[in-house]
Order: sequence, then C-alpha cells, then structure tokens
Amino acid sequence: MLFNITGKHITITDAMRSYAEEKTAKLPKFYSSVNHMEVVIDGGEAGNNVSVEIIARGEHSNVFVATEVGEDAYKCIDGVVHKLEEQLRRKKTKERNNKHPTGGHESA
Repeated sequence: MLFNITGKHITITDAMRSYAEEKTAKLPKFYSSVNHMEVVIDGGEAGNNVSVEIIARGEHSNVFVATEVGEDAYKCIDGVVHKLEEQLRRKKTKERNNKHPTGGHESA
C-alpha cells in the first residue's frame, strides 16, 4: 500500500508521520481493495485549528475522503480514521449484499 503525507502551513514531524502511517495501515482490513492512502494535514493560517484529510484510493476508481477539524493533530487523525473506517465498512457491506441478494428463491 502506498502512503503519502503532506503538510500545509505545518511541519510534519517524524512522530506525526509514523502515527498517521500506523493508524491508516489498519484501514485495508475493512476494505481490501484500498491501495493508496494520502494524508493532508493543514495547520491553517492562524495556527490554532488543524484540519486533517485522508484520501483513500482503491481499485475500480473507488475514492473515499474524510475530513476532521480540531485543535490537536493527533486527535484529528484518530477522528478521521474512524470516519473512514465507517465509509469502508459500509462499502464492503453494500458489495456483499449485492453479490448475494436475499429473497432470490420463490416458493411454489
């Protein structure tokens, strides 16, 4: 899986990079076709709010995006990973339900 992290108006430290990489590494277990993660951390012009956005790209042009805004970058990373987990879980559930529809057999 490819991993890319970008900082806007903020310096990305090694600790922040490893934390984001560790958290996003768990996401493919929710939807296995995810093959590229891009994390964008925006420190903002004023510097008091941090915005974290994760863009997960999968096979067949599937793109999942989640954003979180807060004061602490680490809490924002946790929040955005949780949002992305829910999106991936819903997508996988939807695909499973489409493969095996219920009520396909009629009783005679």
